[in-house]
Amino acid sequence: MDDALADHLARNVRHLRGVRGLTQAQVARLAGIPRATWSHVESGTANPTLHVLGRIAFCLQVSLEELLARPRAEAELYRAERLRTVQRGAATIRKLLPEPLPGMEIDRFSLPPRARMTGMPHTPGTREYLTCEAGELTLVVGGERFSLSPGDVVAFRGDQRHGYESGARAAVGYSVVVLARP
Repeated sequence: MDDALADHLARNVRHLRGVRGLTQAQVARLAGIPRATWSHVESGTANPTLHVLGRIAFCLQVSLEELLARPRAEAELYRAERLRTVQRGAATIRKLLPEPLPGMEIDRFSLPPRARMTGMPHTPGTREYLTCEAGELTLVVGGERFSLSPGDVVAFRGDQRHGYESGARAAVGYSVVVLARP
């Protein structure tokens, strides 16, 4: 195995085991491999078979790609200009997650005074949480109107038609969408 690849594997496996609070003996047992094999993988001296890598990935609940990838820094700064921003009518929507998070979307949107934005219905079973940061937001969903002031939150089924409106002043809101599991 290439030295860099072995180092990536070792660092990733040590980190993933550590954040799960497990000993080498515990994860080796869960993966169904000898503890000595696990120890060699973590030390970077192993040349594991694809079968062993598959067992390790399954045990740690990650993909093979994640096991072998260059380890990430513990933190990474994403400047505002790196985050995706889109215009939908009068609304400006900015993604707050720089990387995809399976099953979740978090957006910040701003609406000028007396503006409207149509929401996009999501897959059946989706929940959406809307909070108002500034101004006044009105959510129209299921034939009802919910007026939100700063700090208020409304939770609703995100798989139905809905829309957002601002009041006499510009409004800022956050939408957290938790997608239904298939």
